[in-house]
Amino acid sequence: MKLSPRRLGLLSALYFVQGLPFGFQSIALPVYLRTQGVSILALGFLGLLALPWMFKALWAPLVDRYGSARIGRRKSWILPLQAALAGTCAVAAFVPVQGALSLLLGLIFLMNLFAATQDIAVDGFAADSLSAEELGLGNTAQVVGYKLGMITGGGLLVWASQYIGWQGLFLSMAALCLAVFAVTAFARESAPQGHSSERTSWKQVMTQLKEALMLPGTLWLLIFIATYKFGETMSDVLYKLFLVDAGIRPEQIGLWVGTWGTATSLVGSLVGGLLATRMPLLGALTVTASLRIFPLVGRWWLAKMGVTDAGVIGVTMAEEFFGGALTTTMFAFMMSRVDRRISATHYTLMASVEVLGKAPGGPLGGLLVGKAHWSYAQVFLLGVALSIAFLFLILPLRRQRNSPAPQPTS
Repeated sequence: MKLSPRRLGLLSALYFVQGLPFGFQSIALPVYLRTQGVSILALGFLGLLALPWMFKALWAPLVDRYGSARIGRRKSWILPLQAALAGTCAVAAFVPVQGALSLLLGLIFLMNLFAATQDIAVDGFAADSLSAEELGLGNTAQVVGYKLGMITGGGLLVWASQYIGWQGLFLSMAALCLAVFAVTAFARESAPQGHSSERTSWKQVMTQLKEALMLPGTLWLLIFIATYKFGETMSDVLYKLFLVDAGIRPEQIGLWVGTWGTATSLVGSLVGGLLATRMPLLGALTVTASLRIFPLVGRWWLAKMGVTDAGVIGVTMAEEFFGGALTTTMFAFMMSRVDRRISATHYTLMASVEVLGKAPGGPLGGLLVGKAHWSYAQVFLLGVALSIAFLFLILPLRRQRNSPAPQPTS
């Protein structure tokens, strides 16, 4: 079955909206607040605004438990959350930073809460509606749409704020949310095959989740998901600091890593999605995870032998490309393992494991350089070793590839 352009566009638009507040909070807000004199210590706590994204699995069962069959099992969550997100953006437009910073930060936290909860429902909608052959392109829509939302919220609209002002920035975000709301309202949602129209009870949700987690090999699967980016994340966090210490100018880093790198990552995500549609998902994962090692080795080489403009650009573009391709194939693989009876809960749990698994990589790299006095080259080499070790986790999963996730029998 071929994924229709209309459904692909809808998924892209939904994920785009979810990336807007997180992009603004993680990219633009720290820079803006620093220019307003906010201390570095206070800025260090801005990451707390994204806590809903880390802990959304705690309330994901609500999305599977409740929903309107008349409106649509997932649309009955997506539509009010989009309206709430648009309303919060509109309110933020009239909050002055000076004297009301706490209120503004509270509103941004609410934006992330609404977007993260919508993400649960949208992931469930994607898992419900995508066939095995559509997972590659469907997850391309997820990754590319979300990244474009981050770029828009954290970059494009911030650039435009010199013309439209702070108020215009948030009102533009609200308008984009309402535009996607209108598209979603007219979209048709069909129930997943084999899913009963009757409301799922709490007992059923918990029983089905327990069944999914008790499948043979589940622990290995979760370890696989948690570790696939660990070595890369350790290297990523230190890479920009390494370039600064190596004498690369900040504007060059912004252009090469922030702009060209992001664009290359989007292309890599597209290629990863196409690859996932043309070969088995574990095969696509093996290819992209293997190729990802080469630019990580390139970072070690730069740290060991010295930087050149061409070397930095080449290594950066290659890492962003293969990293983007690997992310898309992993998300497609995760969705292929979902129990569609509780798709929102099950996929969100795996996505939370993915976030929590790679989160310690950055702090660990910082400790090794800052406290243990490792060189950049040593940490980059450790990242390479961990990325190679990850490949061995694929072998047991290959033996389990004929054991699909449980599906409803009635």
